[in-house]
Amino acid sequence: MHCTRFFVTLQPKIINKYIMKVAIVGASGAVGQEFLRILDQRNFPMDELVLFGSERSAGRKYTFRGKEIEVKLLQHNDDFKDIDIAFTSAGAGTSKEFAETITKYGAVMIDNSSAFRMDDDVPLVVPECNAADALNRPRGIIANPNCTTIMMVVCLQPLENLSHIKRIHVASYQSASGAGAAAMAELEQQYSEIVEGKSVTVKKFPHQLAYNVIPQIDVFQPNGYTKEEMKMFNETQKIMHTDAKCSAMCVRVSSLRSHSESVWIETERPISVEEAQKALAAAPGVTLKDDPSNLVYPMPLDTAGLDDVYVGRVRKDLSDENGLTFWLSGDQIRKGAALNAVQIGEYLLQERDLPCFA
Repeated sequence: MHCTRFFVTLQPKIINKYIMKVAIVGASGAVGQEFLRILDQRNFPMDELVLFGSERSAGRKYTFRGKEIEVKLLQHNDDFKDIDIAFTSAGAGTSKEFAETITKYGAVMIDNSSAFRMDDDVPLVVPECNAADALNRPRGIIANPNCTTIMMVVCLQPLENLSHIKRIHVASYQSASGAGAAAMAELEQQYSEIVEGKSVTVKKFPHQLAYNVIPQIDVFQPNGYTKEEMKMFNETQKIMHTDAKCSAMCVRVSSLRSHSESVWIETERPISVEEAQKALAAAPGVTLKDDPSNLVYPMPLDTAGLDDVYVGRVRKDLSDENGLTFWLSGDQIRKGAALNAVQIGEYLLQERDLPCFA
């Protein structure tokens, strides 16, 4: 399957003849706040933005494009009647409970939780890989994949276009940001407590994360893999429409923001390093940063806050003549969550496939 390239070049005059209303559900969370930044930075065309949250966050006010917007309480009512796109990031339980309320009047729900990802009637979309899948959404829901899966498949797709990928092995190095804003704050708090000689607070992680790595993200399954690791297996196949099997080891590390992954693939035919580098450098959403002789390779410290997935250390797998291995790093909150969802929305706008175009 070839990579879907898309470039949103909508003219304001085309959009302004319609009333475009956008909602963010979970506006006060880390991803919700990133939605606000990205929608503004990318000049996402809209006439009105509505923010929703829980009882804890309802009433808070955020400034967007010079206008103060108050967070409304998410309820089972008609608040979504005129909404065109709802970006939801309030957890799987909330998404399941409110999906019917959100989509009842035709709003497209682009959901950042794990609630619907593997449902057969819900497309799971990374626009660089399978944008067109977003057009077939019987329930009005499009699922945003897991962050580690998103970043990996953005890099796998250009290599899949060269030769079919048969196997994938990946070790992820996931920052505190993957567990939310409170987890990031806890990591910073832990370092302060250690320096000050205080007892270390451990609430958001199963163990102390500061000065440590934890080889567990999410709960263990009967097969010995965690839910996070199984997401990478299942979601990769669904997004890329592939039979490739992905074996993952997901590890929490003490970086604050931006995830990294070490990836090994086996392809049907050998792919040279130069061929792989050329394909990656030309791929949408990917930046090649690969000059190890000069100590140039992606790191979380450098990729935090950036849109692309950065790739380096591309080399042959010494254990497999058809194998390649590479390193990637990217911002989990941006491309791993909010940015990917906004790009889905941009694609729907480009295809004029929203209620406002009906």
